[in-house]
Amino acid sequence: MQNKSKILVAVLLVALVISNAFFAYMYLKNTRALADATQKQQINKNVLSFTELFMTKVLQGSSVVSFDDRLQLENSVRALNDKDIFTSWTNFTNAKSQTETQQAFYALFNLLLKKLAL
Repeated sequence: MQNKSKILVAVLLVALVISNAFFAYMYLKNTRALADATQKQQINKNVLSFTELFMTKVLQGSSVVSFDDRLQLENSVRALNDKDIFTSWTNFTNAKSQTETQQAFYALFNLLLKKLAL
């Protein structure tokens, strides 16, 4: 009878160790997923903030964008630390003709929407 109880205790101990290892793995996996989601949420918040500023200052503006507004937009786009968005922004600000400006605007706006969708 003592052998059966020792075997039962050993089996229970192994089962507890395996279940603890499983739950530790799941905890670490979910902690990483939460950190990734939090980082993505912050990126989305920053991109959305820039997009809102861009819409307010450039698209809804009734006159030429002021120097202060351009500086605010430039600082905001640099704060994103996103090479693609910065390149698209640079193409938009350096456009020479109306056609180039429209194409650069569509490219920038499309990129901002894609960044928010990811």
